[in-house]
Parts: sequence; C-alpha cells; structure tokens
Amino acid sequence: MTYTLFQFRPVALAALIFMVSGAAITAQTASNDDLRALRYYLTQNDGPAAQAELRRLRGAFPDWRPPTDLNELLAAPQSQAGVDEAAIWQRIERKDFAAARRLIDDGRSRVSGWTPPPDMLRVLETNEAQASFDAAVSGRDAGQAIAVARQSPQIMTCERINNAWLLADMYILAGQTQAALTTYRNALQSCTGFSQMKPTLQKASAVASGAQLRELFSVARAANSGASAQLDGLFAELTGAGAAPQLAAAQPRQATAPAATPAPRPAAQATAPAMSDQTGTVSRNLPVQGDPRLADVRRLKEQEQFARCLAASSSPRSLDVLYERSWCAYSHDRPTEALFGFQQAARVGDRLGPNVGRDAVFGMALSYLSMNMTEQGAQVASQVNLSATQRREIETIVLDQRGVRAYRLGDFHHAVSYFNALEQVQGSLRRDLAMLRAYAYLNSGNRAVAREQFERLHSQLATAETRQGLNAARGP
Repeated sequence: MTYTLFQFRPVALAALIFMVSGAAITAQTASNDDLRALRYYLTQNDGPAAQAELRRLRGAFPDWRPPTDLNELLAAPQSQAGVDEAAIWQRIERKDFAAARRLIDDGRSRVSGWTPPPDMLRVLETNEAQASFDAAVSGRDAGQAIAVARQSPQIMTCERINNAWLLADMYILAGQTQAALTTYRNALQSCTGFSQMKPTLQKASAVASGAQLRELFSVARAANSGASAQLDGLFAELTGAGAAPQLAAAQPRQATAPAATPAPRPAAQATAPAMSDQTGTVSRNLPVQGDPRLADVRRLKEQEQFARCLAASSSPRSLDVLYERSWCAYSHDRPTEALFGFQQAARVGDRLGPNVGRDAVFGMALSYLSMNMTEQGAQVASQVNLSATQRREIETIVLDQRGVRAYRLGDFHHAVSYFNALEQVQGSLRRDLAMLRAYAYLNSGNRAVAREQFERLHSQLATAETRQGLNAARGP
C-alpha cells in the first residue's frame, strides 16, 4: 500500500487526508531491492521515516517479516548490472541530489536495461522536495514553500507533521489565514495521536478566533474520542490564558519588509525536520539509573556527535540515558522527541544529578521554542529558577519570536516594543530584525523614526533592501 497524507485542492487550501491506493500487490515478499529505502533510513537514524517505510513494506508484501534486529538489513547486496548503486545512495545521503541524478543518467546510458529501483527514485524525490521546502521556509519565501508543498504530497505525512505546521506558517506569512486554519484542521483529522494534536492546536490558537478554535477542538474530539479529557484540559488552558488573539485588521498601503530570519536556537538551526510521536519507544516507568550505555551516550553528546548519540541510546532503559539522549535529539532537530525525554527527566529532577531538574526544564523550554511554540516555552521557563545565562537565552528567543509574530499579524506597535526589549537584552539587534523594526515604525505611522533607522542601517551597509526602505520612508 501507498500512504499519502497530504493532497491539495485546485484552490490555495491544503487538505491533509489519508489515502490508500488500490494498486495490486504483485509480490508477496520483499526483495533486496525493495529494502533499499529502509536501509537508507536506518543508516540515517531516521526513526519516523524507517517506521513509515516498514508499514509500507508490510502492506505491499504480506508474507515478508522484518528481522528482529533491523541492523541485519544494513548488509546491502552487491550492485548488479555494472551500476554502482551504493554510490548513488551515498550522494542521496549527502544531499547531493544533482550528483545522484547524474549517476542515474550515466547508469542508464552505460548499462543496457538498467533502471534505478523505484524506492531509490522515491527517496530521491522525497528528499529533494524536503530540501526545497526547507530552503523556502528558511528564506521566508511563502510562495515557493506553498508551491513545493502542493507539488510534493509525499513530504506532508504524519511522520513529517512539522512540515504541515511550517506550511501553515507560510500561509500566515502570505496573508492566507483561512488556508492556515484549514491546514491545521485537516492535520487534526489525519494525525490523531494526542501528542500530535496538542502542538497543532497550540499553534492554531495563535491565529484562530474563539469560534474557530472551538471548531478545531470539535474536529479533534471527533477524530480521537479517547482523548476527550486531555483535549478538554488543553482547551481550558488555551482559552483561559487568552491564547487566541484576533488577527489585526489589514492596513492599507503597508510597506513590505524583507523576511526576518527565524529566531536562532543554541545547538542546531531548526528547519523542517521530520517529526512524529516518538513516545511509544520509551517506557514511562523507567528506573532512574541502570542502563550501562550512559558513559558512551554522554561522551557522544559532549563530542557533539548527535546522530551517533541517538543510535547509541535507542530504546533507553533508564532515565539518565533518556535525559542525555534528549539533548542529542534536540541538537539533531528532533524537538518533539527531546521534549518528551526532558519531561520525564524533570519529574525526578536532581535525582539524576546536580541541577538536572532545572536543566531539564530549560531543555523543555528550548524544545517548545524550537517548534515556534513561544508562549508554551516562556511559560515552562518561568516555572524554575534558571541560571542567568539560561534565562537570557530563553528571553532572547522569546522576544525574537514574539516580535516577528506581532509584525506578521499587523500589530506593529507591539512588534516595535518586542524588538526594542530584545535590543536591550542583547545590546544590539540582528540586522534583519532591525530592518523589520524600521518597517514596523513605518507601518505604524512613525515615518520620521523609520527613516532615521533606515538611514542608520544604510550607512552601516548599503544594500538594495536599505535603499528600498529609505524610499518607502520618504514617501511619495
């Protein structure tokens, strides 16, 4: 079977759905070629993608049974027909997609009858699409990100639900708020685990009206009736905290600012990682200690070998290993998994070591912020007495994200306030945010201050963007 969770209607709305193709099954057991994609995901330590591929293989090949130890699959057979397929997989692994395609074209021309395995093309096309989507999101190019998502439903799966959240962000950036709400709505219908529903609803609450948020919760309850109590609690939390601000009214003749770079994160820049519920691989009743791999896992973490750290700590058997693994997951752009581990570690606190309780909460806050769940991150951080360095780090990211979000929503006065506060905390303001602040002044009617700030930025480094800002501040 082929699982596709994201389809696009001809209009500009994204609909997240679950479809099963009616393709006939022509083979009952998987061949070595059929297992190539699974081997690739295993070498990448990409658990969500590997699990999705396992489900696909079980559906396509009912008689096939995976080995108890999946590492046995990593011994790939020798390439046949004179084409070095391993070299092609290596290019895909290094994200050198152009080189991979050149090798494929070369193989087709040199070896009569050779064609790349279907799973190789599928992985290549998926990774190409993901890289294009990531680049568009990082560049705040909403039109390109939306176009890539429309053309590539294979990257919009529940295993990659972070892509749906990022797509909603891009719709908001493009001024298509209803499309963003539709994206959230259909994500709730398809990705029905509460661990996926919760962040979806939290993110939706930033742009939904009260009535719209109630409708989204109704959709979630219908999709997962077993989570009604948890959903009721989340609804009370979001509405009681006033976390459903109205979109600012559109203002005429707003100056268009260059896109701001997302708020930085300390370890690895968050882009568009594949995400899914990882909690099923970890028992919620782990002992505090006892997993003999602790020293190796901690060493790999300290050496910043995060992928190896995750491989060495799979299926943690104690909370101390789970805690160390959580920092590796966070630094390897897997904040959902990291958040779960930090939550478990925070429950036992300093039984894991001095200040671990505080540091685990700090990790929880960073994980929320990495997913752009700003208010949740700020709220968690306020629950403990963080160190001065930790508090400054959290405050910096929170002010950055709040300022950018306020600007997107047309709340220019608050955007200026957040950016000014951020400048006081840091002692300076990142150039892209300084440009955004100048446009916020301009769009709030303070043309003189806007012009002064554009002039200062232009004198520091004259660019086409600063000239555009100066022209906008001078007026017609």
